Amino acid sequence: MTKIEPQPGIMEIAPYVGGQSAIAGRTDALKLSSNENPLGPPPAAVEAIAQAARTAHLYPSTDHADLRGAISQVHGLEADRVICGVGSDEVLQFVCQAFTGPGDEVIHTAHGFAMYPIVAHMAGATPVRVAERDRVVDIDAILAAVTERTRVVMLTNPGNPTGTILRQAELTRLADGLPGDVILVLDCAYIEYAAGHDGGVDLARTRDNVLMTRTFSKLYGLGGLRIGFGYGPKALIEVLMRIRQPFNLSGVQLAAAEAALRDPDWAARCVGLNADQRARLTEALRGMGIACDDSHTNFVLARFADADEAGAAHQALLDAGIIVRRVPGYGFPEGLRMTVGDAAQTGRLIAALQDWREAA
Repeated sequence: MTKIEPQPGIMEIAPYVGGQSAIAGRTDALKLSSNENPLGPPPAAVEAIAQAARTAHLYPSTDHADLRGAISQVHGLEADRVICGVGSDEVLQFVCQAFTGPGDEVIHTAHGFAMYPIVAHMAGATPVRVAERDRVVDIDAILAAVTERTRVVMLTNPGNPTGTILRQAELTRLADGLPGDVILVLDCAYIEYAAGHDGGVDLARTRDNVLMTRTFSKLYGLGGLRIGFGYGPKALIEVLMRIRQPFNLSGVQLAAAEAALRDPDWAARCVGLNADQRARLTEALRGMGIACDDSHTNFVLARFADADEAGAAHQALLDAGIIVRRVPGYGFPEGLRMTVGDAAQTGRLIAALQDWREAA
């Protein structure tokens, strides 16, 4: 019997397993495992969703003109250099699909987003994992890993799950050091939480081989709708547009994202709340002798003495009705990634950890 074989790379992809989202027998579970906005989507977006639902029988626009126009106005980006996707994940997939294949290499870092090797394998390319240094992306290690087969470098900035960030000078050094035919993707899903950083806009605007991606899942509280976008050289965007399905975003998604973008007061409120509670959580962790780097995101990576201690803390939090994320797959068996919640949620998390420390 003839055996049906998938394309090269497909069987290298391990099925994705999401983080825990509920605790059996508890109705008061606090989910701090997925970096979700504790305030949810802005009311304007909720209203836009309700309005758009009334016309769900109609096909959405194929050019995403209104959303791209809003992105242009709010972020100061040229609309014809923007591509919208089903989360920023889909834009990453477009890059590998359009520019890589069997025999090509995609560089990603040890603690980078788990989707990078997946989208590389989807295209039949080979993912190349490069070590980081003290939980920070190592530019020299990336440049040393570049070969004649390298086609794409994917970089999370700020990092997930580390929360660390590269400064503009380092990003520029990386861009300057890459061959002109290697695409640098700056994946900036959390950049709104990092004060004083442009999210790679300047490099994506001025370089022929730099693409920046962002998402509506984090700051804008629309993770359940899956919306993101990419910005970069017009020539690259035009290539990606050729493989984007014409109706990849629904009318509901488009309306919600545009409404969220046009509510800057809501965004500012969310950023302010996150900054305050992130500082509170960081100080409390360090006060308990739990290591953590300064985070530039809406989560903190708590590092315990070893995997056993992290497991004990994780179980104690579950017993207290709190779900955080273990991250051994990202290279941190000793780590727990904790979403920054609102004041009450952060207080509950800190109290549970203090109770565990005192009982240990």
